[in-house]
Order: sequence, then structure tokens, then C-alpha cells
Amino acid sequence: MTAPLTTEPHLGSGGTALLTIEGLSAGYGKAQVLDGVSFSMGLEAVCLVGRNGMGKSTLCNTIMGLVHPTSGTIRFDGTNVAGMTPEQVARRGIAYVPQGRRLFPSLTVDEHLRMLARKARGKRWTADAVYELFPRLAERRRNGGAELSGGEQQMLSVARALLLNGRLIIMDEPSEGLAPTIVDTLIDAVRRLVCEGVAVLVVEQNLRAATEMADRQLVMVSGRIETETTASALTSDSQLQRRYLGVDA
Repeated sequence: MTAPLTTEPHLGSGGTALLTIEGLSAGYGKAQVLDGVSFSMGLEAVCLVGRNGMGKSTLCNTIMGLVHPTSGTIRFDGTNVAGMTPEQVARRGIAYVPQGRRLFPSLTVDEHLRMLARKARGKRWTADAVYELFPRLAERRRNGGAELSGGEQQMLSVARALLLNGRLIIMDEPSEGLAPTIVDTLIDAVRRLVCEGVAVLVVEQNLRAATEMADRQLVMVSGRIETETTASALTSDSQLQRRYLGVDA
């Protein structure tokens, strides 16, 4: 059976949702990808799951201003950010960990972080705090981006987002191609962020990572939120996994 949609509100510390998306449609040229997406989230972790090509990455890019919506609203902390530039969205307090990491191969780990660390002085996340969260990056601080393993690159990509000290971090396929031990590190990082008052919206294909990062699971089908379920319901329902994710238990 399909898990029912959750209708309870998900509120932030101020009693209202931190992120509310209503009727959001967007695409590329004449090709519409998002078709009336609606959901809200507070200071929590939420995972977007679904088969490839369902619009998950397009949703991330639309929130971040990389794709312009054709209709709908994206309210973050009470302000409609739909149609803003990526820089304006970031200044509002939304950080992005894109799929593919997009690091500078010639810059060292420390140089990547120090570019943003100057604006992080006096805030929660500094370069030193990032090194504490990801000790492996501290060990590799003098290595260039091209010299890092896939897991180390992913940690660095997350670290850059943390240095923006936003209230919401969006991660697109953070566990893709990573060893299980590195996935565990990312899961622990997401949990720690939520405990410290940072909301996390994650796109995940890895069923274990998705269900251990967040209890709320939003299933995307053909550019819409088809249903909402929980981590426990998703992990225990092989029929649901096959129908929406194309995987076996």
C-alpha cells in the first residue's frame, strides 16, 4: 500500500514553516519538469526520493535560482525567493551542495575554505569548526581538489556550504559513489546539523542514507510530490520501494 500523505504542519522555531513551496512549476525551454510542487518544512531534515528523471535536481536548482519558475512561490523565512538570483538566495540563508561537487582542482582544501572563512568570523561555522566535523579534511588541508578521493571531495563540498552559515542546506545526491564509511560520516553530519538548528533538504538515491538522514520522505513522481511517508515505512515496505524507487528491499 502507498503511505498516506502527511498533513501535519512542519514548523520552525518561530511557529511557522521555514520553507514553504506552493504550486511550483519550472522546466527548461518548452519542457516542463516541475508540475505544481507543494510542501513545507521547518528546522528538520527532509529527503526527496524517487526514480531518476522525476525532477528532484530541477527542484533544487529552482529553489537556488539556477532555474526560473514559470509559476508558484518559494517562501523562505517569510520571503518569496522565487525568481531571485543564486547570489540573492544564498544571502537569504540557503546553501547548496550540488551534484558533482564542482570543486576547483588546483586549489587546496584550505584554500577552498579560506575563500569563505573570512565572512564566517564570529559565526558558528568557521574553517576550524569544519575541520572538527570532518577530521579527514584537516589531514588533507594542503592537498588540491583533484588529489582528493570522492568522499573527501564530498566532505569539502558540504564544508563550503556550511561556511555560508545559512539556515537551510540543500544537498543533491551527497552519497553518490561513496564508500559506506563515508556515507556514515555524511549521515552523522546531517544529524548534527539538525540538532544545531540547521534545516537540511536532501535528494537521495541511496535508500539507507535517505532513511537514516531523515524521518520525512517526500516521493517525487513526474515533477510532483506524489506522496509523503516516513523512514520506517519506506524501509519496511518493499512494494513501495519497487513502485517509487525501482529498487528491491
